[in-house]
Amino acid sequence: MPNPHAKNGTLPILIAIACGLTLGLVYPDVAIDMKLFSDIFIKTVGLLMPFLLFVLVSTGVAGLNREHKHPHVVGRVVLYFQMMSIAALALGMATGGLFNLDHAAVFAPAPAQSVLENSLRELSFTTVWTSIYRVFTQDRVLQVMFLAVVCGLLLERCGAFGNRCRGWLETAVQVLFRLLRIVLTFAPLAAFGAMAFVVGKYGLGSVMPLLKFIVVIYLVCGIFIVVVFAIITRMVGVKLSRLIVYLKEELLLVTFTGSSVAALPGLIGKLEALGCDSQLVRLILTTGYTFNLSGTNLYLTTAFMFLAHQAGVDIAVREMLAALLIFLFTSLGATSVAGSALFTLIATLSILQLVPLEGVGLLLGVERLMKCRSLTNVLGNGVACLAICGWQNSIDREALKREFACLK
Repeated sequence: MPNPHAKNGTLPILIAIACGLTLGLVYPDVAIDMKLFSDIFIKTVGLLMPFLLFVLVSTGVAGLNREHKHPHVVGRVVLYFQMMSIAALALGMATGGLFNLDHAAVFAPAPAQSVLENSLRELSFTTVWTSIYRVFTQDRVLQVMFLAVVCGLLLERCGAFGNRCRGWLETAVQVLFRLLRIVLTFAPLAAFGAMAFVVGKYGLGSVMPLLKFIVVIYLVCGIFIVVVFAIITRMVGVKLSRLIVYLKEELLLVTFTGSSVAALPGLIGKLEALGCDSQLVRLILTTGYTFNLSGTNLYLTTAFMFLAHQAGVDIAVREMLAALLIFLFTSLGATSVAGSALFTLIATLSILQLVPLEGVGLLLGVERLMKCRSLTNVLGNGVACLAICGWQNSIDREALKREFACLK
């Protein structure tokens, strides 16, 4: 069922942005103090992150571990999802660096004593794993995620007790999602504070890079769709354009509600109608809504480069490599739930400590405009079903031809 909150959430954000911008222009001294609202929002998110990451990753891994009917399917699903994650993260970072999203130094650089800053300056190919190990052993978020992966792998080996634990974790997921939605109700206030602070301290010109950021996000998502997705569907024997037309109702639903989850029932029905194996469709889509989010990954690294440029921080190639490895871990905690991409970005920036967290508040102003991110996620999971079912020889080709033949 579409989420009415997601549907009506744009207007409060736009009003908050307008109010923050006006306050910053008229009373800049007062506007600077409004930064408190965005700081409280970010700190609250930081408190929820370890718990949210644990339950999402552990239940997702347990879901992957449940499938036994199809040989090698779990390994292939994991391999496919990781390949898509690496491709999306790398493209987002390359695009953000290529466009140099306005090296305006809006925010002050991060403190010099960060965990990664000293070690990454001397990184080489042979020392990168040592640096990642140091970050892992000193950061609570990554430790929680590692524990979650281990927990998910063990749940299937604990019999009835493991099933009860999985049920408890599923309940915890629902509780944390409710808390997440409560936190998101304060997003307009946080956006107001961030916009007022930026305009009040740095002037109206500081807002212009956000427009460039939006354009680049839509551009990079478009490139990923017409290149990567088109190649994959072609390998399966399907034209991407026909798949998009076939899934148009689900894609429109995502566009107008802002909820990727709202498209899940329709996606399952249509992909099964295309001849994809029913069990595989449900496995791939449910896990894909946590582990196969190409649009979110594109956003994460593009936003990382954007915030680095805004802070006047030069990210070297070796630092980008280390950041990509960290994003591979933290992106496991992203979901299709509204706001989770921003939460994951906050968690990752807390680990890296290369750019200041206060810049994230500015992104709240355009969070509701990231429709391309959700559309790429949903379309990417449809493509993943076709690709993995084709890899497993679990597609009814006659049904596939019949369904596409009915398209007008």
